[in-house]
Amino acid sequence: MSRTGQPASGRGSLLQSFRAVAWSFFGIRRGKDYERDVNRLNPVHVVIAGVIGALLFIAALVLVVHWVVSSGVAR
Repeated sequence: MSRTGQPASGRGSLLQSFRAVAWSFFGIRRGKDYERDVNRLNPVHVVIAGVIGALLFIAALVLVVHWVVSSGVAR
């Protein structure tokens, strides 16, 4: 049984961890979904998804800055 009173139906996949981390990057997550994630997701998967998500975010920022600087808009 999970903390919400529902039976736990297996562990979450890595893809579910990526989805949960993506929603948390935006800061929009319903309480019900958060509770489900706490009960189902593997913490190792969440850490891996968080690190990969942060690296992708940093890479996107670097690419945007490089594009703006090379286009001459930043003069």
